[in-house]
Amino acid sequence: MLDIKFIRDHRDVVKSAAIKKHITIDIDKLIRLDDERVALLQEIEGLRNEQNVQSGIIQKLTDPAEKEQSIKNMRLLKEGLKEKEQEYNKLYSKWYELMLRVPNIPDVSVPDGDGDFDNVQIKTWGEKPNFSFEPQSHIDIMQKLDLVDFERGSKVHGFRGYYLKNDAVLLSFAIWQYALSFFGGKGFQPMMPPIIVREENLYGTGHLPNDADDVYKTQDNDYLAGTAEVPVMGYHSHEVLEETAFPLRYLAFSPCYRREAGSHGKDTRGLIRVHEFYKWEQVVLCEASHEKSVEYHEWINRNTEEFIESLGIPYQTVLNCGGDLGQGQVKKYDIELWVPLEEKYREISSASYFHDFQTRRFNIRYRDQEGKLRFAHSLNCTAIPTPRILVSLVENFQEADGTIRIPEVLQPFMGGKKYIGK
Repeated sequence: MLDIKFIRDHRDVVKSAAIKKHITIDIDKLIRLDDERVALLQEIEGLRNEQNVQSGIIQKLTDPAEKEQSIKNMRLLKEGLKEKEQEYNKLYSKWYELMLRVPNIPDVSVPDGDGDFDNVQIKTWGEKPNFSFEPQSHIDIMQKLDLVDFERGSKVHGFRGYYLKNDAVLLSFAIWQYALSFFGGKGFQPMMPPIIVREENLYGTGHLPNDADDVYKTQDNDYLAGTAEVPVMGYHSHEVLEETAFPLRYLAFSPCYRREAGSHGKDTRGLIRVHEFYKWEQVVLCEASHEKSVEYHEWINRNTEEFIESLGIPYQTVLNCGGDLGQGQVKKYDIELWVPLEEKYREISSASYFHDFQTRRFNIRYRDQEGKLRFAHSLNCTAIPTPRILVSLVENFQEADGTIRIPEVLQPFMGGKKYIGK
């Protein structure tokens, strides 16, 4: 959420941000509502002051008739105040609903574009495999090795359901354990947060109201979060932190749930796009400094790049265009892994920074060296998701005999095993 004063003082900048992000919002209407809100609030405060003055006068009155009339006038004043407060609450709801939809300002380095096809490649790493045999898809390989069961997954879960089995389970645990060791070495605090969250946490991160169709809701009006970013950001809500504690670095592991409502017809087979998965997530809170946000953004993205490099999987990193930025993101990188059978890169990680867009919603503040309360800055980046990474890992490390070579760094977590299927 942006500060309303910033919106008023930089109306054209905010309008340009909305255009760049392809977000439709009437900023002029918002400011008109804010004018009405401020005027009505001043009127209410005037009535409250008058009420206090009249209360003091009534206490000093000695004439019964005069006192009775003053009390009647006070009742009318209270009724008028109540009506104005009800009017204000309705107006505030309209104002706040628009405030929640105002986009954050993208960094000047963010390119124009309509969607992910306009993202700009800024880096490639690794050599794509040159197979001396006819390669197979991860679906075929994993089914032949009894590592996955989509048919029974669909029977039990429905569309996009799956069972991971046998060495695919062990491989997933190996990836999780290796990630904990790798990112833990970067100074992150490990965390396993609750993934059933209250509605305000999704509003806090900006997943609501925009992504309402993509989240699962419980019968208790709570939600199943699609990323650990949501509960981790809620961890410090309504707190005043110590500046000396920055940067706060959390590595959170959780199941994740997404309806994939906007992806009808996309990736209907395999493990690329599923409704439930697991993920390690990097979340950082730092002081209110653009320079620090940029520094940590590069750092968390590079952490995941290094992790992928240690596995030996070819990848590219892209800078997301305006049309592929979320409402709250200032800038975002995507890391995409090479998928041989599709002959293209597929997203495995996103790294974003938000300035105080999220922390303003969560009311996460700190006191700076001058004693002034400021909103912290927030960042997040996927460390690694499963089972999606299995798609590239299986296809890139397949052997001619149908087995899968296990990346060397994962072998210690697989009991020294070097191949799946042998």
